[in-house]
Amino acid sequence: MTLDSFARRRVGSLLTWAATHMAGGRISPNALTWLSLVLSALCALALYLSRDSVPMLLLALVLLVAAGLADALDGAAARMLHREGRRGDFLDHVIDRYSDVLILCGAIFGGYVPMWLGVVALTGVLLTSYMGVQAQAVRLERVYGGLMGRADRLVVLILAISLNVIYPHELLGLLPLGWGLAVVGVLSHITAVQRFYCTLRRLEE
Repeated sequence: MTLDSFARRRVGSLLTWAATHMAGGRISPNALTWLSLVLSALCALALYLSRDSVPMLLLALVLLVAAGLADALDGAAARMLHREGRRGDFLDHVIDRYSDVLILCGAIFGGYVPMWLGVVALTGVLLTSYMGVQAQAVRLERVYGGLMGRADRLVVLILAISLNVIYPHELLGLLPLGWGLAVVGVLSHITAVQRFYCTLRRLEE
């Protein structure tokens, strides 16, 4: 079970409480969504510039955590303000994909992984998300299951960047962040296949 599913069941009330106390309950969910994109873009830039700079890598870590919090809070704010709808859901998913691509590209072009491994990570992340929502195109519920959802990717990247700050040395040819991207790539492709077969089984029922 992914952290995405756990978060929806266990952390939803905490996020709603946090959203309630932000800006006196007057915060705009869409503003949080756009904020997550801006923070992700800044994180990508920091990652790109961080190959030989620990302070820049620390900045990337802070920005990544902030982007994740903004992304988590936008849905909670929408529920609290009764602004849930297809438009907000669509915007959230589009911004999430752009954020994913920006962050991964920042690490890839920052020199943390070979280009081929970066492509593996990028395609895995995009296919995981595609398989999750494609079920809706055939009139099924969205699929969130599998080994690695978006929250899982965020945790892996946070841990990998943290390890890279503590131990900025290669291990078997890759820095800790490089290994984090490798894990994201492999597990994301496995998750995409899991969601593919999950949707096929549902269609056969």
